Amino acid sequence: QVELVESGGGLVQAGGSLRLSCTASGRTFSAYYMGWFRQSPGKEREFVAGVSKTGGSTLYADSSLKARFKISRDNTKNTAYLQMTSLKPEDTAVYYCAASIRLRTERERDYDYWGQGTQVTVSS
Repeated sequence: QVELVESGGGLVQAGGSLRLSCTASGRTFSAYYMGWFRQSPGKEREFVAGVSKTGGSTLYADSSLKARFKISRDNTKNTAYLQMTSLKPEDTAVYYCAASIRLRTERERDYDYWGQGTQVTVSS
């Protein structure tokens, strides 16, 4: 069992930055591929970014997110991060971190453990 707790969400103006953190407890953090997802009101949850077990490889949903967001992890702290810059109102969503035993995936159904989510609101 892995427990994931997100933090760092909040209200920010367009163009601003936030850093989300996801701290894990339970089984070995480094055994899991970590992903960030988000869900906006009225929309399905979508993949944002993923980072490999060692942190050496990353995956982003699209080029726009890759240009503005950076996913990383610190296995010594059992924590994954999502650094978000140049935020836009359309980035407003609940952001979730998730852990997968797979090597690399952006499919929601491949993730085994989920955090409770943290709200990010970007005002125009």
